[in-house]
Amino acid sequence: MGAQKSIHAGKAKIDLNVDFTHKLCAAMMLQPFRNSGSPLSLVIGSLCMKHPSLFGKSEKLDLSWDKGLYDSNLLITYRKPRPEWLPQQSLVVQHSVSPEIGIHGEPFDNYSRSGSGGVNLRRLSAGLELSEPASSNWSSKTSIKFEHISATDDNGRLITRDDHGFPVTCSGGFHDSMVVVKQESRYAKATDCTFSQFNLHIEQGIPLLSKWLIFNRFKFVASKGLKLGPAFLLGSLTGGSIVGDIAPYQAFSIGGLGSVRGYGEGAVGSGRSCLVVNSELTVPLNQMLEGAVFMDCGTDLGSGRHVPSNPALRHGKPGGGYGIGCGLRFKSHIGHFQVDYAVNAFKQRTVYFGFSNLSS
Repeated sequence: MGAQKSIHAGKAKIDLNVDFTHKLCAAMMLQPFRNSGSPLSLVIGSLCMKHPSLFGKSEKLDLSWDKGLYDSNLLITYRKPRPEWLPQQSLVVQHSVSPEIGIHGEPFDNYSRSGSGGVNLRRLSAGLELSEPASSNWSSKTSIKFEHISATDDNGRLITRDDHGFPVTCSGGFHDSMVVVKQESRYAKATDCTFSQFNLHIEQGIPLLSKWLIFNRFKFVASKGLKLGPAFLLGSLTGGSIVGDIAPYQAFSIGGLGSVRGYGEGAVGSGRSCLVVNSELTVPLNQMLEGAVFMDCGTDLGSGRHVPSNPALRHGKPGGGYGIGCGLRFKSHIGHFQVDYAVNAFKQRTVYFGFSNLSS
């Protein structure tokens, strides 16, 4: 069920888009992720509102809310107009709730799937974002935000410990607080035959109060694409590390779609460091269909034991693994459909399905 509406307020035009779907198939699941008696729990969808001139001076207010079966994300952004050659400033408030499967999830079926570990993360952040004007092939964004993070069980009750009795926050209490300065830099260059991209994220936790977290975290993603006749070869290298005071939820999660296919989310490992290599070769079969073969590898570089309470060891994660497989890519005017068939190091098979709407 979807609806789109334009509301006129004075000279302003507010765009409102609502798209909600009742997930009837969830009621037929033999082993539901969690039990809930609320009909609203089976509703997924999104709401988006854009106001182009909040106070009559071209200030932009964007509000978006996305709700899944077990997660939600509310984002409010306010921007004042500035000349294009100056950094663009935004005030951002965000509240999200999501299952912490990558760290606290229970891998099973030879690590091909991950189930709930009974820990859900609530994150509230507010702060300022500064986007620098794009220069050549580079772009960058700097932000400073206050973050308040807590954990709940599957019933929504605040918790301090996981199912094994270990702390889920760095403080050992019901929440962690921190001020985080984040720098994001992106490089992208494309020609008729090649494609290059490099993303670098650096985060610094600033302890304005003695109980707040202090840490340094960086992550990079380097991608290279090369056209080989009608085929296209894409490779990427992802790495990262974190030092200082961290909670288990800040560790790098390895495994799953977008990481190492053939494994459940976080089923390979979770550590203070990570290294993931992805390679994929696609070949067009016709104008709308492509075939693909791929290989993924990932490791926590032996850093899983340095994560507080060592959740990777307690869940029996191997710390490293690989997946190989093949897939199909179907492109149409309404979106892109993707299916991947992967086999992991334990010879366990997994099928992934994905759909992306081109209009979103």
